[in-house]
Amino acid sequence: MLEVGFETLLLLLAAGFVAGFIDAVAGGGGLITVPVLLLAGASPLQALSTNKVQGLFGAGTAALSYARGGHVDLRAQAGPALLAFAASIAGALLVSVLPTEWIRMVLPVLLVGIAIFFATKKGLGDLDRARRLSPALFTATMVPLCAAYDGLLGPGAGSFYMLAFVSLAGYGILKATAHTKLLNFASNAGALLAFAFVATPWWITGLLMGLAQIAGAQTGAKLAQNKGARLIKPLLVLTSVTLAAKLLWDMT
Repeated sequence: MLEVGFETLLLLLAAGFVAGFIDAVAGGGGLITVPVLLLAGASPLQALSTNKVQGLFGAGTAALSYARGGHVDLRAQAGPALLAFAASIAGALLVSVLPTEWIRMVLPVLLVGIAIFFATKKGLGDLDRARRLSPALFTATMVPLCAAYDGLLGPGAGSFYMLAFVSLAGYGILKATAHTKLLNFASNAGALLAFAFVATPWWITGLLMGLAQIAGAQTGAKLAQNKGARLIKPLLVLTSVTLAAKLLWDMT
């Protein structure tokens, strides 16, 4: 049975479409969907878990779209994706152990730093640069770190994946964006699995929002592949700064 009224559902579907578009380009779609879910009457845990349900569709669609465009080999990412899935579950299970309040205080500073990096760093475009970590070391370190954070808290995980791929793996902006999507999908799935034990997502609403996410992600991924860094960089900077501002607002 549908958890919300028809008019509220229309609002949530619109939010899902816009979030899917933003997520496919730069990440940060949860900035839109989580507040709208809260406004729709979901509890904080329901909003977070339902956001993971619908976010799976957007991340999966974007991953397939970038793969069809030749920007990522999803088969080659299978191992890192499994690692991201497991690390995300571990991160979610550590919520009661790790000092999440301290992490929340530092997070806005990190996000502003990411925004400054992408806004001011010269030479950042769609061409690859020299890598600083080997693929094996990158997979063993940065993938589980970002995924564990996604399970632990979640906001800005896409930005952290992007920063890692650009600054340490040496990927160009478009290639880095493409490579974040399957990992985002996997860490979303792991977090959702963990959430399912402590929360009751709005499954039907989340699935319907997921359909809107598919449409938004297809549109965003297509535009990102056409525009490349010219579109991705400014949107990434904007979403990082906006998320930092929202986190600071939530602390007041």
